[in-house]
Amino acid sequence: MNDQNETRFRVRARHTASTITVYQAYRPEIGGPAARHGRFPATWKRERMTWIKPSFLWMMYRCGWGTKEGQETVLAIEIDREGFLWALRNACLSHHVPALHGDRASWKRRLRQAPARVQWDPERDLHLNPLPHRSLQLGLAGEAVARYADEWIVGIEDVTPLAAEIHGLVRAGRPESAAGLLPEERPYDIDDEVLAPLRA
Repeated sequence: MNDQNETRFRVRARHTASTITVYQAYRPEIGGPAARHGRFPATWKRERMTWIKPSFLWMMYRCGWGTKEGQETVLAIEIDREGFLWALRNACLSHHVPALHGDRASWKRRLRQAPARVQWDPERDLHLNPLPHRSLQLGLAGEAVARYADEWIVGIEDVTPLAAEIHGLVRAGRPESAAGLLPEERPYDIDDEVLAPLRA
């Protein structure tokens, strides 16, 4: 794996020695109680795959700065680093790469069995335009969803006001002020043996 590819497919996130912050957006009936209680409410559907995103700006791209229907409440969810690592170790790429998976049938079998899946999408700038490097999206299903909801979450913060403030500064033509409010996302060191099978 060359250095350029490793840089292109690198996890960047807000993180501490024991946690990593990921983002999700929900309708207020889900997001509000989750932020207030630090846990998802009973109406949150565990049987669905849930996608977590370490990139704030990619979440803004996905939810339109919290303006898209059903994604009006943006959550910053601090989770246990060991849980995040468990998900990566048990994940499968969401698309077939012959050099990694062999034939398509083998990849499909692995994808069905894996409790987590990874896809890499272009990172975004303040204007939500694509950048050359990629941002990790981590899909959780089955056992991974249960672990996420019941074991990994350390805290949940409603960052919808922050999203609105940054968006307002961008629209007002004040990108430097907007950039100053962004969460600090640094490269997140992960053993290459974990990431190598997940780089597209």
